[in-house]
Amino acid sequence: MAPPAAVPRSFGRRVSAFLFRHPRLRLALLLSPGLAWLGVVYLGSLGALVLHGFWRIEEFTGLLVRRFTLATYAQLLEPASRDIIVRTTAMAAAVTVACGAIAFPLAYHMARYASPRARTLLYIGVLMPLWSNYLVRVLAWKLILARDGILTWFVDRLGLEGLLRFALGLPGVGGASLSASELGRFLVFVYTWLPYMILPLHAALERVPSSVLDASSDLGARPAMTFRRVILPLALPGLVAGSIFTFSLTLGDFIIPQIIGNSSFYIGAVVYLQQGTAGNLPLAAAFSAVPMAIMAVYLYGAKRAGAFEAL
Repeated sequence: MAPPAAVPRSFGRRVSAFLFRHPRLRLALLLSPGLAWLGVVYLGSLGALVLHGFWRIEEFTGLLVRRFTLATYAQLLEPASRDIIVRTTAMAAAVTVACGAIAFPLAYHMARYASPRARTLLYIGVLMPLWSNYLVRVLAWKLILARDGILTWFVDRLGLEGLLRFALGLPGVGGASLSASELGRFLVFVYTWLPYMILPLHAALERVPSSVLDASSDLGARPAMTFRRVILPLALPGLVAGSIFTFSLTLGDFIIPQIIGNSSFYIGAVVYLQQGTAGNLPLAAAFSAVPMAIMAVYLYGAKRAGAFEAL
């Protein structure tokens, strides 16, 4: 009896068998579309942005001169540019610290003590502002912080109008009203980016085993020491992840500085002005490179500190 003839395999089966025998090639083919998009579209656009900073605008004609020069980046060292960079970085740092201080107790309560029903309601409360348009929220805060807005009315009802006038009279942070002051701008930044700090922190705190906290208590550690030696180190990855959001978003935002606060410039507003009204694309590109450099230094420092080891 003759043996049965072998059934010829289809082209698809042959390709599948070949990829099964070469897992590295299979992995490369799976990752290549995403990596190509990341390399060409994202990193390519960032590279083009940095490259534009090495060009300059001819002072008399206003034409773009595509010749390598450091003159545009040198403008970042001028006093006015340094003030903008320092002001933006200080605001980003202050917003990050404030978001962390506000988000940590709420995230810890959500992770450890809240019932499932309360946790769901808190999730909705944290995410609900993100369901509305960003510009609408900022414009709403301009009305809330106005001289005759609801926040001023509420402060007057509490008898704290003297404290508000004192805060608005402080140099550097005050103004005619909260909507025209650095203090009001800071409040809107904190409100806008707070959810981006709460969610990573909650995810990190939820992974802290209860047995570790019980062991710390059994060994005689006070609550303050447990927080400092156990909870905070384990929550550090979530804290760093949230700070990356709040810090970088504040560095690059240009809508809040234009709607809330006084006439002081921030990096995002300068980029918007230079590439739009002023038409100075090289200077806009040079200013855009500043947040990228700051975030690169910040990420390097966080990595050296071991903040990403538990991610």
